[in-house]
Amino acid sequence: MFVPSEVKKAVLMLEEAGFEAYLVGGCVRDSLLGKAPTDYDVASSAFPEEMKAVFKNEHVIETGIKHGTLTVLINSVPIEITTFRIDKDYEDNRHPSEVLFTRSLKEDLARRDFTVNALAYNEKTGVIDVFGGKNDLEHGIIRCVGNPDERFSEDALRIMRALRFASVLGFEIEEATASSVHKNKNLLKNVSVERLFSELKKLLCGKDAAKIIKEHSEVIAVLIPELAVLNGFDQRHFRHDKDALCHTAAVIENVPPLPHLRLAALFHDIAKPLCQTVGDDGIAHYYGHAPLGAQMAGGILTRLKCDTETKNAVCELIKRHEDRFAAEPRAIKRLLGKIGKDAYDDLLTLMRADDLGKKPEYFPGEEFYENYLKIGADIIAKEECFSLRDLAVKGADLIEKGMEPGPEMGIVLDALLEEVIDEKLPNEKEALLEFALQNLF
Repeated sequence: MFVPSEVKKAVLMLEEAGFEAYLVGGCVRDSLLGKAPTDYDVASSAFPEEMKAVFKNEHVIETGIKHGTLTVLINSVPIEITTFRIDKDYEDNRHPSEVLFTRSLKEDLARRDFTVNALAYNEKTGVIDVFGGKNDLEHGIIRCVGNPDERFSEDALRIMRALRFASVLGFEIEEATASSVHKNKNLLKNVSVERLFSELKKLLCGKDAAKIIKEHSEVIAVLIPELAVLNGFDQRHFRHDKDALCHTAAVIENVPPLPHLRLAALFHDIAKPLCQTVGDDGIAHYYGHAPLGAQMAGGILTRLKCDTETKNAVCELIKRHEDRFAAEPRAIKRLLGKIGKDAYDDLLTLMRADDLGKKPEYFPGEEFYENYLKIGADIIAKEECFSLRDLAVKGADLIEKGMEPGPEMGIVLDALLEEVIDEKLPNEKEALLEFALQNLF
């Protein structure tokens, strides 16, 4: 296992002072999976005051000294070190009422959530595995340490973490743990939406997100009740061979693992049950479900404390995912002017995924979407004008020609932009001003 020199030094300093010290949790798990850890956590038998004495010549930050955690800066690298501890009764399904320090590594590992996270490593001892975490890693299993009901009642966020780890790692949730996840799902109501949303985004960007959404929709519906009705909802349309939830999962699977795209996929048909009308032929229609879905998604994301940039991007994609526009430069320039190049590419990605989630015979083919992407890319590469920002004439130029500032100025600029997009006028200042003076003032 690769261990940065600064972390090695911290462990060695603790050991030379007579204490035990181990790398614990995610860094050990990821190393055994062949992944480079993103951070390294150290656990030690040294109590907080003892740790402070060991590192008296280093810069120490009392990150969470009440709970036994210090951050030591070695060569400006922060290393979080926590005393072995036992968590006493949890009163709010989230935080322990009391933390007791212990000299026992086993007692510390016993309080952790899943066996794959209850692993410790030291260069002298190698991997210490008290609860079968290595075996679960090898077999792709998420299993609670000890009694899953107890683990989830202690900290209900672990319910979402179980789903997140299964999605990100592509693991199965062990039967008793999965049963407890569903049994205790309503405990999620005791967890802050910020923490739950953070886990949801990671879950959605995992390799098995579609599978988890389908198998554990009832759990996710505690956080997002609006999703519950999609499960088993018959779309009653000849293009669809899946219910709304399975279709949603397929769309998630077919967009890149980026939070705004996965969230747009998750919510793109959220309003379908509210918009369903059935014709005399038995075929259902969903008029207006895209703009209503964008409105609903905006409300949900606001409730989940989503950042504004992500929320706006998601809602724009949902609002437009049913739009149909010609594969020709003028139509695409108009769309580019409204949403920009990045959102244009994202919209085509969502539309393609939406089509892939339907019956295969109704997929228009990869070349269909490649053509749209190419036209958009060519417009950008040639720096063609498609927005007022690109227009060769600005408001100041119109004022210079005698136009009074006001709403009419915007109307004139929009009209000039239309002439340029329609290729009736070149995007040249003199030609545009001449046309404006003759036709628009």
